[in-house]
Amino acid sequence: MEEPILRFYSRVFSFLLIFIIYFFYIIFIKEIILKNEYFLIEKKVNYKNIIDANIIDNQLNLFIYKITLKAFLLIDNKIHFGKFKLDNENTYNKILSKISQPSNIYEKITIVEGWSKKDLNKIFNKNFNEYIELDYNKIIADTYMFSEGSSFNEFKKQLDKRYLLIENKFKNHYLLKKYSFNEILIIGSLLEKEGLDYNDKRNIYSVIMNRLNNKIKLQIDATVIFSLTRDNNNLDRKLTYEDLRINHPYNTYYNYGLPPGPISYVGYKTIELIFEDYKTDYLFYFYNSFENKHIFSLSYKDHLEKLNEYRSKK
Repeated sequence: MEEPILRFYSRVFSFLLIFIIYFFYIIFIKEIILKNEYFLIEKKVNYKNIIDANIIDNQLNLFIYKITLKAFLLIDNKIHFGKFKLDNENTYNKILSKISQPSNIYEKITIVEGWSKKDLNKIFNKNFNEYIELDYNKIIADTYMFSEGSSFNEFKKQLDKRYLLIENKFKNHYLLKKYSFNEILIIGSLLEKEGLDYNDKRNIYSVIMNRLNNKIKLQIDATVIFSLTRDNNNLDRKLTYEDLRINHPYNTYYNYGLPPGPISYVGYKTIELIFEDYKTDYLFYFYNSFENKHIFSLSYKDHLEKLNEYRSKK
């Protein structure tokens, strides 16, 4: 009886040894042939489909890959979705190591100066399963790179880092003795909405500061539009005199001083422009559609003359 038992255990041991050697070879030595240039993990995909969609091999080896991935997920539960660029001569072990890190294929999101929350939410919706709406005074409009498959929270860390970097860069500027950084962003958002180019923004900035210093209402059309639309839609008509009288905290025709918050996302170049503190004596401006530029004036009398001359051509 002992001899058959010994033979049985010997066969079992041999089988296990062969399986272990084969498993070691499949996972650590055998080169993986991929179906595509990249190893792709889609959002919320089943782990079995990850293998079937990416690896070319026989059914036994594919089964081993799936079981190993399942075990890897149970132990670590740390794989990322997205595309992964792999090196030459990849083993399955190297692939597991790659997909446990954020994707090394980079995407970018450009947050455009003057964008509304609605504009940015459309971009976030395309790139993230879940996201939160970001206030205008919490981020800086810029281009941000991120690993494909990164979570929104990982992406937001970049936004927060950029914001703090810029805030700290100007923290000792003399303008911040009079205005908070939030108020700088409010001014910046007005420039983003009103200015046509860099020089135009500089002149509008000087008008805003001159009006604030002289306690004159800012009377900026963009704040009226913001008040009317509640930042949810575009105003598909021209402003009326009745619009200018709307009682709303953001309406700078109705209220003195700055609105209570920014009305759009503000870019770094605009913030930098503000801290240049460009000065003129201009107090008034209007948009000339014939010349596609703003016309600036030193006095109300001069402003009216130019405005009436413009209206007479319409």
